[in-house]
Amino acid sequence: MGRAHEVRAASMAKTAAAKTKVYSRYGKEIYMAAKSGVPDPSMNVSLKRVIEKAKAAQVPADVIKRNIEKAKGGAAEAYLDNRYEGFGPSGSTIIIDTLSDNSNRCLAEIRSCFNKSRCNLANSGSVSFNYENLGILSYEGTEDEALDILMMAEVDVNDIESEEGNVTIYVDPKDLYNAKDALEASKGEIKFDVLEIQMLPNDTVTLEGEDLAQFQRLLALLDDCDDVQHVFHNVENIQ
Repeated sequence: MGRAHEVRAASMAKTAAAKTKVYSRYGKEIYMAAKSGVPDPSMNVSLKRVIEKAKAAQVPADVIKRNIEKAKGGAAEAYLDNRYEGFGPSGSTIIIDTLSDNSNRCLAEIRSCFNKSRCNLANSGSVSFNYENLGILSYEGTEDEALDILMMAEVDVNDIESEEGNVTIYVDPKDLYNAKDALEASKGEIKFDVLEIQMLPNDTVTLEGEDLAQFQRLLALLDDCDDVQHVFHNVENIQ
């Protein structure tokens, strides 16, 4: 499937601005998980899982701690998650997941991004039906070893591939942490390059010229929106 390189590239911050965006995204998720239960990962499974994902995305310990302390302090923020879907040029599609304390403002900002880039915001389900929701794990290892471990743990593997000494495993989202726990029970603590749930397109397109510039403008505008948590698209030649 050739997804491993793209998944790893999309998950690693390449600039200071990108890192700030990643830290903000996980900060919100950590805060909400801590606020919705006991602000202690040893007693709050949801918080523990978000922290594990944050560590895989190289979020610093102080960012994690700061947002847990924020939840302990009784901060009043409350975030709601929403998903938006849309169409770009020449068969391109996009899915945007947001986490916002003001859904009306968030929708207005997302709509503005589409309008400014001459793309079209779509109805719910009109794009996501052609994407597959998968849990993804990527780490330094081999296919055969990973398959043996996961088979013994009765985790169904949707797909698996290796590239340059890294193995990338695709599983049902509900099995993401079952797979992680099984691998670490066998191998000890693992440094995961990717540990998250993503929407992966069943079909991809390649854009050129004005179409490529138009879609890149949409992505740049969305990247400037603080409420945007995840962006998934089907354009093969944009990381």
